[in-house]
Amino acid sequence: MSGPLLQVKSVETYYGNIRALGGVDVEVNSGEIVCLIGANGAGKSTLMMTICGSPQARAGSVIFEGQDITRMPTHEIARLRIAQSPEGRRIFPRMTVFENLQMGASLDNLKYFDEDVEKIFTLFPRLKERQMQRGGTLSGGEQQMLSIGRALMARPKLLLLDEPSLGLAPLIVKGIFEAIKKLNKEQGLTVFLVEQNAFGALKLSDRGYVMVNGQVTMSGSGKELLANPEVRSAYLEGGRH
Repeated sequence: MSGPLLQVKSVETYYGNIRALGGVDVEVNSGEIVCLIGANGAGKSTLMMTICGSPQARAGSVIFEGQDITRMPTHEIARLRIAQSPEGRRIFPRMTVFENLQMGASLDNLKYFDEDVEKIFTLFPRLKERQMQRGGTLSGGEQQMLSIGRALMARPKLLLLDEPSLGLAPLIVKGIFEAIKKLNKEQGLTVFLVEQNAFGALKLSDRGYVMVNGQVTMSGSGKELLANPEVRSAYLEGGRH
């Protein structure tokens, strides 16, 4: 594919009169894993939600596959096969694992439903064991797997992952990051990842962006940012190196 899959150009997003994003530029090319790191409250989740059309950018533009989607309603954006696993997982707690996966399936692709469910169960065997269990009774890690699995049921061209490691034990995080890498390598899935776990995210990603107070302050390859002294002191000190 020529050109970026996703382009965020000079995007400004507001909550009332408060500017949450101040002229953000980000690109994600087809087949890449790109991460966005930054402190809590930097505007990372706001960017994810702006890409999905809620809230809509007040200035600038969001371009997907060459099409301007800035003013599109969220459900139409989803139809373009942009799927999100949101912060806080937001699964349906009273529905079973299987029913949650059904909710994620694209109506256009129901003929692939059985095949897609099998792929999710291969990726996350724990979900297969728990398929008749209610979502609300799962552990945090299992709920995160379910949130990612539900997003994958839409057969996305672009998967947006918002804080997939938040609140999870290191071993579970390792498994989730390995699953993301596997999807990217084996299925060519393009992933845009927002993470507070800067070390894990940069190791996993082809490229990364650093966000501070609603603005991108740095970008580079995952390796470059891991080695950058500013990034190390702000996000990696006290973590693993």
